[in-house]
Amino acid sequence: MIGPNETGFIEKGDPEIGPRDALVKPLAVAPCTSDIHSVYENAIGPHHDLILGHEASGEIVAVGDEVKDFKVGDKVILPAVTPDWSDVNAQAGFASHSGGMLGDWKFSNNKDGVFATRIHVNDADGNLAHLPLGMDPGVATMLSDMIPIGFNADELAHVEYGDTVAVIGIGPVGLMALRGAGRIFAVGSRPQTIKVAKEYGATDIIDYHDGDIADQIIEKNNGQGVDRVLIADGDSEHTFDQAVRMTRPGGSIGNVAYLNGNDTIKINAGNWGVGMANITIDGGVMPGGRLRMEKLASLITNGRLDPSLLITHTFDGFDKIPDALELMHNKPADLIKPVVYTSDID
Repeated sequence: MIGPNETGFIEKGDPEIGPRDALVKPLAVAPCTSDIHSVYENAIGPHHDLILGHEASGEIVAVGDEVKDFKVGDKVILPAVTPDWSDVNAQAGFASHSGGMLGDWKFSNNKDGVFATRIHVNDADGNLAHLPLGMDPGVATMLSDMIPIGFNADELAHVEYGDTVAVIGIGPVGLMALRGAGRIFAVGSRPQTIKVAKEYGATDIIDYHDGDIADQIIEKNNGQGVDRVLIADGDSEHTFDQAVRMTRPGGSIGNVAYLNGNDTIKINAGNWGVGMANITIDGGVMPGGRLRMEKLASLITNGRLDPSLLITHTFDGFDKIPDALELMHNKPADLIKPVVYTSDID
């Protein structure tokens, strides 16, 4: 990010590492809609010369003296968030806010991201995960952000088996939220995402072009609200009100959509039972950490999850990152997620 509305390559020296840190070269990276929010929508402020990106797999090129479980040459998964695990907020169970609000989101927020030839990772033993033998580095980038955020939406909404669930937004995050429920209303309109949503278990497709999504879901659900709503995208000014309206009393809403910091969220009090509908709303950054990454990776290696369905476009070469980023900016109809393989980096 050269500045607002401008991207390009710049030269920077290799980051210095501390005793518990690691330095990694990328093997594959994936741009995210969050990068677009940052550059073109002023979501994190007018940064200048900030390296973008927070989804990568890579190979370790240096480790600090106190790193115990990783060594030079190890291939690793880099989670999008890297908490400071000794922080008191992490000890309280909120590692996402280690060091302050959203403090675990360091890459391309308050420090340089992964679209670089060398990537600094803090607290390497706590944040890196070994890349399973035989796993494609591009597929592994889905473990950085898309899979854990999608799964976290279910956790935030407390989805239980057999629940009727609505997922608003079936981009890559929303697609990863399609698990564990009985009936699943998937809100989206692009043919490619609809196809994959059905493969991942969506039972009903709701197209916002056909009318208000809450009205459609309630009508299809025999006039009743759903048990849980997962917000992974949408028009933030109206989506929360729609989510509340489509949720039954006692239900819950989990939000993992990245809202612009200047957005205003509106909820009609009547839809919320004048504030007393016992409908809860919870939003959070994906939990990070090595253990979580390793458990999610085991779903892939044991054939329980196939995230390769998310990857619709691939590029070879570090210099192709701008092309992949522009795909996320323009979002053609056949796009879900692009991946750039960067094995050309020394």
